[in-house]
Amino acid sequence: MGTAARASVEEFSHTAAEPAGLVFNIMRFSLHDGPGLRTSIFLKGCPLDCWWCHNPESQQFQPSLMYFAERCRRCGECVAVCPHGAIALVDGTVATSAACRRCGACVEACLAEARQLFGCRMTLSQVIREAERDLVFFDESGGGVTVSGGEPLSQPEFAEALLAACRQRRIHTVLDTSGFAPRETFLRVSRHADLVLYDLKFIDAGKHRAYTGVTNEQILSNLEALRELGRPVVIRFPVIPGINDGEGDIAQLVAFLSRLGLRRIDLLPYVGLGVDKYRRLGLTCRVAALRPPPDARLGRIREELTEKGFAVNIGG
Repeated sequence: MGTAARASVEEFSHTAAEPAGLVFNIMRFSLHDGPGLRTSIFLKGCPLDCWWCHNPESQQFQPSLMYFAERCRRCGECVAVCPHGAIALVDGTVATSAACRRCGACVEACLAEARQLFGCRMTLSQVIREAERDLVFFDESGGGVTVSGGEPLSQPEFAEALLAACRQRRIHTVLDTSGFAPRETFLRVSRHADLVLYDLKFIDAGKHRAYTGVTNEQILSNLEALRELGRPVVIRFPVIPGINDGEGDIAQLVAFLSRLGLRRIDLLPYVGLGVDKYRRLGLTCRVAALRPPPDARLGRIREELTEKGFAVNIGG
């Protein structure tokens, strides 16, 4: 149940003295982002470009405009109100050019909700108020707040302020991160988390760069630093068929995590969610034809990890 994504046309007011961040969704009653019932705060912007990303609207460091062609009435209202002349109706097709500034005027004018803007600026107090609505559920379930993304470390000041504010209120905190950030930033923000969910895609540097667009040297190094500090951490490994689920990939993962003494791992099988989002954002999905991993392969990976002494959970 997201509470921020489609409210994002509004630019929330804030003062310069109060931390604020770009949020693209607030998911209440989440069961897969840490222990208990959680309120997950998804911050916008990510330096990784993972081929299989199921939330492509999270990647840009600005609001993202989605166009739902199946809802569009071709009425031309969006064309008329656009102050930048970025929208045109040509042969019954609505097209948006690079002149779009994501001001939200077309979204407000579209009664069919065919145009939606994802990402709004929210202050720390606004986000905390959303989280505090669920305090009773946190207390009863052992849940709390998870700060995720995108990549939350791409908005380090806001992520740190949010985690710290939650801990001041005795709310359990989780940081869900790829670990792609400068060491100082990573350690500064993560110290406010009661638990870190650490997303590992590859151990192999070449494959990591090929499928995410960035190197993993800092990612692996930061995980080592986190382990040295003895912080609670759960590894999250997306199982992407034909990309990172080979015998060699799993063997590298086992060797690296065993060396660090990390034994808790969540396997997150690719499920194909988000393919339609790419089309609505005007992007190309590079794994559109990819199917979820067969149960037999997923079971084998789980069995292999279990045999090596890992506590394995499937699905987060």
